[in-house]
Amino acid sequence: MNQLVRIGAMGLLMAGLVPVTTQAQEAGKEVPVQAAQRYTQEIQTLAKQPKVQQAFQLFQQLEPWTLQHLRTLTEIPAPPFKEEVRGRKYAELLRAAGADSVWTDEVGNVIAKRRGKTGKKTVVLEAHLDTVFPEETDVKIKQRGDTLLAPGIGDDTQGLAMVLTVLEVMEKTGIETEADVLFIGTVGEEGLGDLRGVKKLFDTPGLKIDSYIAIDGLGASSITHRGLGSHRYEVTFKGPGGHSSGAFGLVNPHGALGRAIYYFTQEADKFTRQGVRTTYNVGMVGGGTSVNAIPFESWMQVDLRSESPEQLAGIDKLLQEAVQRALREENAMKRLGPDLTVDVKLVGDRPSGSLDQSHALVQRAIAATRQVQQEPALRVGSTNANTPFSKGVPAITIGAGGKGGGAHALDEWFINDRAYLAMQRTLLILLAEAGLR
Repeated sequence: MNQLVRIGAMGLLMAGLVPVTTQAQEAGKEVPVQAAQRYTQEIQTLAKQPKVQQAFQLFQQLEPWTLQHLRTLTEIPAPPFKEEVRGRKYAELLRAAGADSVWTDEVGNVIAKRRGKTGKKTVVLEAHLDTVFPEETDVKIKQRGDTLLAPGIGDDTQGLAMVLTVLEVMEKTGIETEADVLFIGTVGEEGLGDLRGVKKLFDTPGLKIDSYIAIDGLGASSITHRGLGSHRYEVTFKGPGGHSSGAFGLVNPHGALGRAIYYFTQEADKFTRQGVRTTYNVGMVGGGTSVNAIPFESWMQVDLRSESPEQLAGIDKLLQEAVQRALREENAMKRLGPDLTVDVKLVGDRPSGSLDQSHALVQRAIAATRQVQQEPALRVGSTNANTPFSKGVPAITIGAGGKGGGAHALDEWFINDRAYLAMQRTLLILLAEAGLR
């Protein structure tokens, strides 16, 4: 693979996106993804409409405008659970772009409504406001030639800029839809945010969403139509703590944690070697105060993933059994003092689900991808689309254009390489779903 391909694959893995392969592809044969003729014709007809043609040209003309907003938003920190400042700016930009109404909900989602002719249907176009980086991170953009470098610039700030530009272009060209369209910047997509933003959207009385298009990742070819579910746990063993010599014989939380990790990974390794792809990771561990002190607590954070609810439940069961076995064995070793206790806290629960490849939304995405001369790539991933998948609402996640890499790294980078293609593709999908008036 060349360097760009390697970086692209790394970015997909870090974003939790995994290519969907068929038996033929696994055997080394390329299997083109095609849309049914009716959807190909639908997209081709839309692309020929004068206002749509005008919009396509305007996406290119507005590239400096889009890049300026990308710069502005990237340099506003949006760490987990602290997206308010960026959210306020995004609301201001959505108003300036011409939305009929803009508001911020209870959890911090920024929502702009563009009314349709009938309003009998509601279509969402969304990107997430938050990044994975802590508040003190330097998010100032550095430029090297045509490459922009900054934490969060691609994941998902380019998505926010794209959603904004689609609204701007629809306003400037006078494109109207039958359905209402909501342009949204959500909170809580990353890490322990646990999709709280999109979950709130689907738990809001009176807000009925009929179709959901999420923008996450880069490029103009990926179509995520299957949701990778996940359980995330914080496991904490607790004991009295004490002097390493004077209180020797007390239960030791570190001993229990070490056993729990060992027992879990041994069984999880065997479990994940068969069936639907399932993954596990002990991502963080901590606890203790000094080399000469028995710790009073020891903790770990664990990530479990699968697109199969049954597989996810299975590996979850292995974790619970390993933790309880470790607790029993450490307590059996004590020579004095009280027993060790354990707190197992579910800190993340992303539902799994999928939208069949034959569904109109996926078919339209495939056809629109080909319309802009890109090769469709069907994927499974952990994105905001997981929630509508689980609710039975048609959803996909698609890229925000351009090229980039280093997602979730301090040296994340982005090149504005024909990013307008992704915007053209998105507009076609949006209009097919919302109905061109």
